[in-house]
Amino acid sequence: MRHACHAMNREAIVEHIIERLGTADINYRDDTGGCAKTFEAGVLIPLLFTAGKTGEESGLSFLLSKRSAAVSQSGDLSGPGGKLEPFWDRLLRFFIVRGFPSVMKGEARRHAAKRGKPFFDAMALFLANAVRESWEEIRLSPFNLRFLGPLPPRSLVMLTKTIFPVVGLIEKRWDSRLNWEVDKLVEIPLNAFYHAENYGFLSIGAPEDPSDRPGSNGGYPCLIHVDSDGAEEILWGATFSIITSFLRIAFDFSPPRICPERVITRPLPSNYGGGSYARSKLLDKILPGR
Repeated sequence: MRHACHAMNREAIVEHIIERLGTADINYRDDTGGCAKTFEAGVLIPLLFTAGKTGEESGLSFLLSKRSAAVSQSGDLSGPGGKLEPFWDRLLRFFIVRGFPSVMKGEARRHAAKRGKPFFDAMALFLANAVRESWEEIRLSPFNLRFLGPLPPRSLVMLTKTIFPVVGLIEKRWDSRLNWEVDKLVEIPLNAFYHAENYGFLSIGAPEDPSDRPGSNGGYPCLIHVDSDGAEEILWGATFSIITSFLRIAFDFSPPRICPERVITRPLPSNYGGGSYARSKLLDKILPGR
């Protein structure tokens, strides 16, 4: 299946994404003071252009972080992000909205401003949050990032967390430095999402409980990607949902039918969810009746 990117050059693709994200039906709540029962997090969905086979064409890839064993949700793929730090993120927002660094500019900024001040202020705050986390986690400079637009927020009931994703284009490759939260960077071509053979269902369980109790259709929808080092990486959960939402908004994407027989079984890491008690509660929700 061919997607819209194949018929566009680099700048046309960027302008197309900005227009689609800028006019999509997206609501941001302006209650960033936080709630006692949940926390809010800005997350960057990083896009990167890569050279095509001819050296002249370009294709888009998602550059995702594989979470290290030192953090909760270890082994998952995600964009850089983390809990909102009101003081530091508001300070960084002050500089971003004034053009230093020039992360948010041009049509992407104008589209955000048209949505009104409450939306603009909230979105800029979570953009600042994601920019700060990107620097801390992978040393991605804000001077090497171009904001393309927001995506719909996503509440993670299991983890009492609300994610506010923003899409950004990495202007050029850089010498990344990963902090303790990140095991490695995984680059997944956008084109991979258009091929049915890359999909499956993920069946998960506790290490001490190998009798998985998968969800509907044998598990959770996932993308199976073989990384450059030969490792099989699984994209599932919130990040899978956020990326497919981006593809739907930007390129009218419809996921291919997933073969119900293709089930990937993975144990849930012992520290998943953060500590034994939190992990036990998480398992109660994703493995009902265990």
